[in-house]
Amino acid sequence: MANFKRKLNKKIIFIFILILAVGGFFWWWQGREIKGSPEDYVIKETTEGIFVENKKASLLVKAPEGWEAEKIKLREGWVMFYSPETEIKWKQEGVVLLPLGKGCIIDVEVMYKKMDLIQIESDIRYSLSSLVLEFIEFDNISINNREALKTIFNTQKVGPGIIANIPWDDKVFIFNLIFGVNEKENCIQEFDRFLETISIK
Repeated sequence: MANFKRKLNKKIIFIFILILAVGGFFWWWQGREIKGSPEDYVIKETTEGIFVENKKASLLVKAPEGWEAEKIKLREGWVMFYSPETEIKWKQEGVVLLPLGKGCIIDVEVMYKKMDLIQIESDIRYSLSSLVLEFIEFDNISINNREALKTIFNTQKVGPGIIANIPWDDKVFIFNLIFGVNEKENCIQEFDRFLETISIK
């Protein structure tokens, strides 16, 4: 019986480590009271480009030129933009394995929870620490005439990235950038331009 328990404990520990190691696309936001559904997001292809609207959250964003947009149904729903050269390795339903080999991915989510910038920073710092944090830097910026928090980071498990969070009444708008090492400069430029297209009412 004791031998069986030891084997069971080892198996549980192994499964836990495996879950952490595999990771997923910004999986640290799971369980953070993110609500809504994939139906909240509408992708519109127009002559001016691809737009994504979430009327429930009063959010409208424009995809970088030439990029694709895809609704992800894992969890309660979110939207992923990715550049044409992006090498996406899928695991399960809509989960991207990281670090990213090539290209750029921007992830858009809405968290229905009231938080201030200090709480957001603390939450991000705690969440990224589980991914073996190598570097982190915070900067207060302005997006859509609102104070926002920009986080630049690098971790062993999911690689480098940038997170922009905008607290807005009882919501937090979350915009994540992940990029391949060789595309860093271009991806960051595209992300900065993308942040300028954000419209929240």
